[in-house]
Amino acid sequence: MKAELNDSIKSLYIQQTLEYRNMSNDTLHEIYLSDWMNAFSDSRTPLARRFYEDYDRSFHFARQEKRGGTTMNSIMGDSFDLLEWERPKGQPDLIKIIPKQPVAPREKYVINLNYSVKIPSDEFTRYGYQNNGNYGMRYWFIVPGVYNDGWQVYSHKNLNDLYLPKLALDIQLTIPSKLAAISALKMEKIEPEGGKKTVFLTGDERLDTELFLTTDVVFDDLKVDSLHVISNITDSGVNAGMKSFFVRRIVNFLNNNLGSYPHPFILSTQQDYASNPVYGLNQLPKFLRPFPDGFGYELKQLKTLTENYLENTLLLNPREDKWIFDAIQIYLMMEYIEEHYPDLKLLGSLSEVIGVRWFHASNLSFNDQYPLMYLFVARKHLDQPLTTPQDSLIKFNKNIANPFKAGVGMNYLDHFLQDNTISYSIKEFYEKYQLKHVDSQDFENLLKSNAGKDINWFFDEYLDTKDEIDFKIRSLNREGDSLRVTLRNKTGTTAPIPVYGLHDDEIVFKKWVEHSPDYRTVYIPAKRVKQVAINHEGLVPEINRRNNYRTVGGIMNRPLQFRLFKDVEDPRYQQVFFMPEFQYNLYDGLALGVKLYNKTVLDRNFEYNFSPFYATRSKTIVGNAGLSHQIFFDDGLYLIKYGIGGSRYHFGYDLMYQRLTPYLALFFRDSYMRNGKKERIMVRNVNVYRDENEFTDLEIPDYSIFNINYSFNNPGMVTRLSGAVDFQLAQQFSKSSLTLEYSQLLKNDRQINLRFFGGAFLYNDMPQSDYFSFALDRPTDYLFDYNYYGRSETSGVFSQQIILAEGGFKSMLEPEFANQWITTVNGSITLWKWIFAYSDVGLVKNRNDDAKLLYDSGIRLSLVQNYFEIFFPVHSSEGWEFEGGNYDQKIRFIATLDLQTLAGLFTRSWF
Repeated sequence: MKAELNDSIKSLYIQQTLEYRNMSNDTLHEIYLSDWMNAFSDSRTPLARRFYEDYDRSFHFARQEKRGGTTMNSIMGDSFDLLEWERPKGQPDLIKIIPKQPVAPREKYVINLNYSVKIPSDEFTRYGYQNNGNYGMRYWFIVPGVYNDGWQVYSHKNLNDLYLPKLALDIQLTIPSKLAAISALKMEKIEPEGGKKTVFLTGDERLDTELFLTTDVVFDDLKVDSLHVISNITDSGVNAGMKSFFVRRIVNFLNNNLGSYPHPFILSTQQDYASNPVYGLNQLPKFLRPFPDGFGYELKQLKTLTENYLENTLLLNPREDKWIFDAIQIYLMMEYIEEHYPDLKLLGSLSEVIGVRWFHASNLSFNDQYPLMYLFVARKHLDQPLTTPQDSLIKFNKNIANPFKAGVGMNYLDHFLQDNTISYSIKEFYEKYQLKHVDSQDFENLLKSNAGKDINWFFDEYLDTKDEIDFKIRSLNREGDSLRVTLRNKTGTTAPIPVYGLHDDEIVFKKWVEHSPDYRTVYIPAKRVKQVAINHEGLVPEINRRNNYRTVGGIMNRPLQFRLFKDVEDPRYQQVFFMPEFQYNLYDGLALGVKLYNKTVLDRNFEYNFSPFYATRSKTIVGNAGLSHQIFFDDGLYLIKYGIGGSRYHFGYDLMYQRLTPYLALFFRDSYMRNGKKERIMVRNVNVYRDENEFTDLEIPDYSIFNINYSFNNPGMVTRLSGAVDFQLAQQFSKSSLTLEYSQLLKNDRQINLRFFGGAFLYNDMPQSDYFSFALDRPTDYLFDYNYYGRSETSGVFSQQIILAEGGFKSMLEPEFANQWITTVNGSITLWKWIFAYSDVGLVKNRNDDAKLLYDSGIRLSLVQNYFEIFFPVHSSEGWEFEGGNYDQKIRFIATLDLQTLAGLFTRSWF
């Protein structure tokens, strides 16, 4: 390949001869090439769609010169005759070539390529041109696909998982003299010529194609025996000597546990690390880091070097068989920590800080984070099988949960099989299949051949399904000098489980129990055993360990434990958490209290909370409480949640309301979990009891409303559609409504938002009261669903808070309510960044009156959409809003102080 960089337009001109050898036993009638740089060509490629799914707007709104792409000049054969070729529909980053003669087994086929590559900005994938004039490139030239029982090619989706055959490379790269070329290839020579130079690079049996062009050489050459580690990974406070020490220790560890690296150079770059970082406390700023000096740098190098060792030498399909890379990498990282930091805690030195050390999290070892993070998503029922292709995983599973589960699975197998079977098998696998085609079946066969026990369960259940593991002790009886323990397998898995006899947390007996699909009786010696436990050491990633302990001859299996603030679950105790809380509304003032609850860092199927507050203004006890239970299923209807909730606050001065609501909710989702579309059916009965006094005329102080609501939400960065159908039935009325919302991001970085609301009474026995009527701008909220800070106010700042519900108007117009029917349309469009123009139009129909057409318009400042917004009305059906004075009282605002609701903005791309 001859390539020349045009630095002024950020492009490469490439002349490439590709000699493809058919190493299969099939005759090939087509040849596929991967041209992943062309994935940046427009906003309709699979890569662009991936960005949309991850709520990343940068690529969609980027200027064309930032995007890049490939311009193909010619594709010719060995005798320079033009070849027939095409880009498969929907995959512009692939090239399908039709040879004039089929390519027989062991036959070679020559393809001459002439093309230009426009290098994209590095802001999209961390690879590309940088604003400082440097370049970091990966997948920068066209390569052949892999044929293995069919063509295994796929599109670029920012997963860094191009599947390559072994490449023999001979590259002549012409670049400006100011740039230095950094790669893992062998540099044969450099020939200067004027203001340019040509760098000659070669490599044999290579899978890595990274190339860095830098004005300043920021890479360290860290030599460990005959291996050169070329790295630009940095960490504050780490000097050259520390870098050399850590890299040497890591390379020696990998050589001992995998085998020697087959090439003289290996890259370990910040770009590689940032694509797959170490998540945890080590990412804190230096002055907050609770770990030893240099530990952050060591972890970065450990993860990146381990990943590159594996991915540059094992010819596994990285999209289909990534779990093998993950399993070996995380397992080796756990082994490294056990070897060099055996006493390191999850919280590091924070574990010794007064206050922090009272938390159970302070007792966890550093390696406990791996099962914990897998269980975090499994408890939410968002986990996916380890064999799921990488492009079908949600972000949290791809980056964290699945790699951690894979590594924990290797550790689980290691303890079950004992005798270092896993360590030996991993090293054998690496040495046997280094630079050879291999797949998951080869790995499975090798593990099974080395295992002295049945491990079919690991591949059939642990890998291929998301079946949970959950055992409990059903009964415990003393029989002579033995204890008779009956285990119940709650999920029916065939996975093994360890059973323990404990004496004050000291293990006096341990036995692995296999093949327990239902019930299993185990006898253990009773001597010195005070407590029997399942999975006491947490070696098995069990979904629920709270039912794993039984006290011999005791009444209470798990002592009651009170903890300040939410903590990591300690299965040895019945935990109750408490924490101080505060709330505010105009009538209660600042309400101070404590929240009692049972939810830990991990979700629970049964949850409760009890939150009493003392209101400083109303000088009374207010608060809320709730109980809920959830049942999970697979696909379609994936969750049933039911429970009861209650609250008690003031809705006016010296006027208290109490609400009690039993409910049942059904949640639906697509089987393809990256599709964020969700549906919900909620059935509830809202019972409200309100105080009244001599100054308050409450026509109905107490009422009960039966409510059925169906809602759907199809979120997206570019297009979003949601809606709801609501039906309410009470003694005094019955009504129904439809809400639809649509949002579209345009190419020019403008956003259009449209909302439709239509509602009608089926009957209304209270036409003289607007308490249950549809509201044009500010709903009365008789269901007490909305977080109004001054819900009864008709003037002043608190009356200007609005909730975008029902009519959704921003101006206060007459009639304010509709006791028969209403239909409105709300719209807004971006003027500049977070400044929008809005307009509302609607028809309001009251009994015995004609329908009235109303409209308003103005400026909307959307600081955080739907959470913090300010509306400045300009014109309405009553005229210019600036006229008549008191304009400041016409400004409306949305304010949300609920941290849990706001957190959804930051987690939506992960789940």
